[in-house]
Amino acid sequence: MTVAPKPDLRPANPNFSSGPCAKRPGWSLEALADAPLGRSHRAKIGKTKLQYAIDVTREILQVPADWRIGIVPASDTGAVEMALWSLLGQRGVDMVAWESFGSGWVTDVVKQLKLQDVRKFEADYGKLPDLSQIDFNRDVVFTWNGTTSGVRVPNADFIPADREGLTICDATSAAFAQRLDFQKLDVVTFSWQKVLGGEAAHGMLILSPRAVERLETYTPAWPLPKIFRMTKGGKLIEGIFKGETINTPSMLCVEDYIDALEWAKSIGGLDGLIARADANFAVIDAFVQKTPWIDNLAVEPATRSNTSVCLTIVDPEVTALDADAQAAFAKGIATLLDKEGVAYDIGAYRDAPAGLRIWAGATVETADLEKLMPWLDWAFAQQKAALKAAA
Repeated sequence: MTVAPKPDLRPANPNFSSGPCAKRPGWSLEALADAPLGRSHRAKIGKTKLQYAIDVTREILQVPADWRIGIVPASDTGAVEMALWSLLGQRGVDMVAWESFGSGWVTDVVKQLKLQDVRKFEADYGKLPDLSQIDFNRDVVFTWNGTTSGVRVPNADFIPADREGLTICDATSAAFAQRLDFQKLDVVTFSWQKVLGGEAAHGMLILSPRAVERLETYTPAWPLPKIFRMTKGGKLIEGIFKGETINTPSMLCVEDYIDALEWAKSIGGLDGLIARADANFAVIDAFVQKTPWIDNLAVEPATRSNTSVCLTIVDPEVTALDADAQAAFAKGIATLLDKEGVAYDIGAYRDAPAGLRIWAGATVETADLEKLMPWLDWAFAQQKAALKAAA
């Protein structure tokens, strides 16, 4: 079998991981030179930096003025857990999941919080559940963009404005690349390491006035660890949302986040970020549409993510293999491209169907994705030749 030669062009930046994601174009360590290292985060300079990070987050994401924004521990996971443990239990909850992280929140609510009045709406990878079945008089927990499935909600139209329950939205791979309707969202969480390519370990928690009211009028039946506590004496601890963090943040990471925010402003803010991610997805989708061996994992076009683009191999000779062999074939493609220094970390998530996952968020250059696409064909042909040789 004749195997096509290697492509001539290589991506300038081969970092296509879905988290931590590529740094913004032109990034270097010198961008962090203004970090107040060796200083207390409680000193004036530390508080000023933290408050500035909150303020620019509000500006770029277009968060309403009366929504609180806090920097919290433990990345997006910490932010989601704070919301689940602090807010749930006052009424029944509908859990909505269509990939591994959403399923993890279901497990936490059912097996850790042990809530009794829980309804689950779940779908296989590649699809959304029937959102019309959700009862918004109950609390609702869902991910906006399924990082491990590449499936997102198209918009917030399925959420009524006059709901009685709270909506808790894990938006970690959506924020800064997809437009979030904050009037429909009572809790929004994300981490710095996704669309803006920041460093890990810090989360963002955004609360609506309705969420704050719940915090101040409802006390959960279970004890709350210190890092989850957002009220004292029945009142919100406002300092958390003014840069007075619960525990010690890394001021180096804060500086890196500020640098990413400043870059985002320089390219047009939210509109510019969304446009870059959309253009990146368009490159991958155009390749998929003309390539018979690969397809989007997300079935419906309107639900396809423009950040965590998940792809499945549909070549008949590959799909005829058992599940382990299919996974090995897809892993072989990712491994080949890694060895070539062309694309790092593009294998499917461990719990997801076999395939590839390519990050297309705003920090990725469209030209790099254009150069990557021929390499996918080359690596597939290499794997296919090896499969035939072994037959």
